[in-house]
Amino acid sequence: MPLDKDLQSIQEMRELVQKAKQAQLEFRAYDQARVDRIVKAMADAGYEAAERLGRMAHEETGFGATEDKKKKNEFATRRVWESIKDLRTVGVISEDREKKIIEIAEPMGVVCALIPSTNPTSTVMFKAIISVKGRNAIVASPHPRAAKCTVEAINVLAQAAEAVGAPQGLMSCLSNPTIESTNELMKHKLVSLILATGSTPMVKTAYSAGKPCYGVGSGNVPAYIEKSANIRKAVADIVSGKVFDLGVLCSTEASVIVDSAIRNVAVEEFKRRRCYFVEGEDKEKLARTMFDQRGAINPDIVGKPAPYIAQKAGFSVPAETTVLIAEQAGVGREYPLSREKLSPVLSLYTVDNWREGCERCIELLEFGGIGHTLVIHSMDEDIIMKFALEKPAFRILVNTQAALGAVGYTNELLPSMTLGPGTFGGSIISDNVSAKHMINIKRLAFETRPINPPDRTEARIPEPSFKPEIKPAVSHNIPVEVPKPAPTKSWMEEIDERIRLKASNVPVYKPKSNPSSEKKSSGMLGSGISEEEVERIVKEFSRRDR
Repeated sequence: MPLDKDLQSIQEMRELVQKAKQAQLEFRAYDQARVDRIVKAMADAGYEAAERLGRMAHEETGFGATEDKKKKNEFATRRVWESIKDLRTVGVISEDREKKIIEIAEPMGVVCALIPSTNPTSTVMFKAIISVKGRNAIVASPHPRAAKCTVEAINVLAQAAEAVGAPQGLMSCLSNPTIESTNELMKHKLVSLILATGSTPMVKTAYSAGKPCYGVGSGNVPAYIEKSANIRKAVADIVSGKVFDLGVLCSTEASVIVDSAIRNVAVEEFKRRRCYFVEGEDKEKLARTMFDQRGAINPDIVGKPAPYIAQKAGFSVPAETTVLIAEQAGVGREYPLSREKLSPVLSLYTVDNWREGCERCIELLEFGGIGHTLVIHSMDEDIIMKFALEKPAFRILVNTQAALGAVGYTNELLPSMTLGPGTFGGSIISDNVSAKHMINIKRLAFETRPINPPDRTEARIPEPSFKPEIKPAVSHNIPVEVPKPAPTKSWMEEIDERIRLKASNVPVYKPKSNPSSEKKSSGMLGSGISEEEVERIVKEFSRRDR
């Protein structure tokens, strides 16, 4: 009797997690050079397959545009690799000689990666690359609507990694995901960390799984055009961001707030870029088509072109229309189009001055994008700084496109496909998540403020409080040889010995069938720390103590 789908999926998940843990126990002993060689091979393979994987993602999900998905795949592989290639994630990663602190990297273990349908191939490759850079294993759970392309993306990276020495099973993906198997994966005893990207209910479920979790939040990004802005560039940035992959990035602009003094000029510029302003009853039709009564987005319009959405709503627009824009009077449940829309649809607000614009941006963020991203287009540095200080968003972008600016494509933010909204958005992290977040750091701290200052004179053994009676050895006048006391170790020698003993006792999994385990470099102590490196550090700190 065949197993039900959910039971089959749970069994597959358990087998993949077991293999991942075994591979990770071996992989944690790799040195930095071997880790980097593997990660670079993964990034190169993903970059080469970017177009094919982008096409697969579009065909399977129906979301977005093939060419833009290719660009996201390229960004999530090569650009991410370039940003982390010099990051040390093995052994001693930092030495503060003044404070006498040594930092040592340790992997987190097996990572559970939840993958959305909107960015399936780019997100899974990104998460695999940053996880493996930290000497972790990864098991991905794709959205059922994007399972085939997600599995193929992880296979591309896994094959490239194994070809240069990675253990088999280090990265994998559920081929038939179900809600049950995903929930079990998040709670599995061998899983150490959850990387959650997806819908708000799914991310909340990840937070409640009882594991450390890096989660994202919804975007609903406001874009404010202040009166001193370069209006033509501001509109170009907003439109290009809105049409990129047809708006499925959570960092895509959701609303435009414009100063009344420049409203007419901005509207004309939007029209010049083939944006269509929805008026009257058509706005109600659009809202009903995009959202249900509970405010949930209609998946049939996610990542679809503007003319398609208009047709579904019951009105027509020119075939060349790029974005639908609907002016709104307020923010909240009674204004459905003030929500995050994941499509080339914008809401428009007019304000009298920057203070009013400030309040409107806060309203929008608090309604559905708190902690995420805000973009301001302005040439007034004072106003820009006021926005940065007062807004509940952790990415304040200036004079750039929000969609790609928030992920680090148009600026020097960490390149990432997982954007933390901080505690404002219910997450522990407000950064763009990257490889530096995928390692534990232990610290070796030498004394700098002694409670008991060291005695610089020769060490003396205190006299015992109890003195037993000693009888002289006089029989036969045989001389008694008094043994010399054993030499006392210095405190640095004691630390040196303890480091060696501790490091040499780290368990390393050695599968009999995997020849890659025989390639492990000699002279390594524990998690990638060489004997020479330990000696150098100990000698350096010993000299400073004299």
